[in-house]
Amino acid sequence: MPNEHVNDSIPTTEQQNPASYRIDTKSTLEILRIINDQDKTVPFAVEKVLPEITALVDTVVAAFKNNGRLFYIGSGTSGRLGVLDASECPPTYGVSTEMVQGIIAGGEPALTRSKEGAEDDGEAGIAELKKRNFSNADVLVGISASGDAQYVVSALRYGRSVGAVVGAISCNRDSKAFEFAEHRIHVEVGPEIIAGSTRMKSGTAQKLILNMISTTAMIRIGKVYNNYMVDLCPLNAKLVRRAKRLISQISGCTEQKAELVYGQSQGNVKAGIIMAMLKVDRKEALLLLEKGQGSINFALDAHGGPAN
Repeated sequence: MPNEHVNDSIPTTEQQNPASYRIDTKSTLEILRIINDQDKTVPFAVEKVLPEITALVDTVVAAFKNNGRLFYIGSGTSGRLGVLDASECPPTYGVSTEMVQGIIAGGEPALTRSKEGAEDDGEAGIAELKKRNFSNADVLVGISASGDAQYVVSALRYGRSVGAVVGAISCNRDSKAFEFAEHRIHVEVGPEIIAGSTRMKSGTAQKLILNMISTTAMIRIGKVYNNYMVDLCPLNAKLVRRAKRLISQISGCTEQKAELVYGQSQGNVKAGIIMAMLKVDRKEALLLLEKGQGSINFALDAHGGPAN
């Protein structure tokens, strides 16, 4: 039988999980049930740190409103998740590729091929931040399941030294990354199903938290109307059709009218929605959006509500 006593000298992510003991003797279905049962615990672990995530998101929103940027930095699975989250922001929310950036130890090749030694190069993390002109206007979030990756720890130390807001996401309470983080998100997912395989529960927790950070921040700066993503960049035929459909769905106008308004808005979906809802021109729609700080709901409030 496995030792069920927690050894505080061993990081949680490296400890043996009693729930998956002798997993190598189980049937395929039994293995899947063990994995699934353990995965179910992850959202509850994330729920416990919602206050910490809230504080970090509010800081990110403040940075965005002052032309600051959000940087994720990590190695291995953590780094890949950060790059993934950052890369999905431009097409989803119409922001520049500079606004949210993901940095992975080992650079782009490490996205598809493991470069385990890269996480030990602390100077490389600092150099990457300097190359991207990281400053005290930006927010840096280190992602490390164990919290010991020197690439991440050194980068967080540097971020703190230039006066930037620094956060860290880790699955170990004694994470070294927390030493340099103002915002410490310790998500306690417990030992992995396969000891040390942090791409599993730890990776799932990190993915959920990164989704929360970027999605909530984008909502807070007006990239969403009700629950529609309305600030997409219509860069291909599919997205152009989606943009026109959004104008029609949200305003209640005909498809023909949406087609006309889309052209008049010069591809600005939020402006097009307001134009169709309020029967105003592009100039007035953009002015209302400015008054509403980019939010359609607040822009409508500034106008006194949608037209009848």
